[in-house]
Amino acid sequence: MIALSRRNLLLGASLAAFATPAKAASVDLSDLLTPPEGGDFTMGKDDAKVTLVEYASASCPHCAAFAKDVFPKIKADYVDTGKIRFIFREFPHNQPALAAFMLARCMPKEKYFPLIDVFFNTQETWVPNPKEGLANIMKQAGMTQADFDACVKNETVANAVLAVRQKAADKYGVESIPTLFVNGKVFHGEASYDDLKKAIDPLL
Repeated sequence: MIALSRRNLLLGASLAAFATPAKAASVDLSDLLTPPEGGDFTMGKDDAKVTLVEYASASCPHCAAFAKDVFPKIKADYVDTGKIRFIFREFPHNQPALAAFMLARCMPKEKYFPLIDVFFNTQETWVPNPKEGLANIMKQAGMTQADFDACVKNETVANAVLAVRQKAADKYGVESIPTLFVNGKVFHGEASYDDLKKAIDPLL
C-alpha cells in the first residue's frame, strides 16, 4: 500500500464515504461536461457532436478489460476520426488506484494517457505490490524517487482526484466502474463496442 502521509491515511475512509444515489438512465449533459477544477483529460475534437465520458479506477480489472478490449476500437473509429470527444475521469475505488492517479497527475499532461494505459495493461504486476510496482512504472516514465515520494504525499493532488469521484457519486449516481456516458446516457459496467456504437451512431 502506498504511504500517502500521516494526514492522507484518512483518505482510506474518504474513499468509502460516498452517497449512493439512485441510478438514472441519463444525466444533464451540460453539467456533466463542466470540467472539474484543473480541467479534464480529453482526446478528440473539442467540438465533436458526441462526447463519451468514462469513470474508471486504475486498479479495477473490469476497467482494464474495457481499456484493452473495447476502447482501442472506439478510439480508432470515433475519436481519431473526429467524430467523438472522449473524457476520462478518475474514480479510485481503493488506495492503490488513488496513488496511481495522483502519480499520473504529477507528470506532464502529455504523459497522462500513456501512464493510464500502462496502469491498465500491467495491473497484474503492480496491484499486488503497489508501492514497488508504481515506483517501477514511474521510474521508467522519468520520475525520480524524490518526486515520487513527494507526489504520493501531496494532499492537493489527492483532493483533486477525490473531488472528481465525489461529484460523480453525488451528482451522476456513479457507484460502479467502469461507468460511461454517451451524451449523458448512462452505461454501467463493461459496455461492448456494439452497445456503444448503437448509442453513438444515431447522434452523429
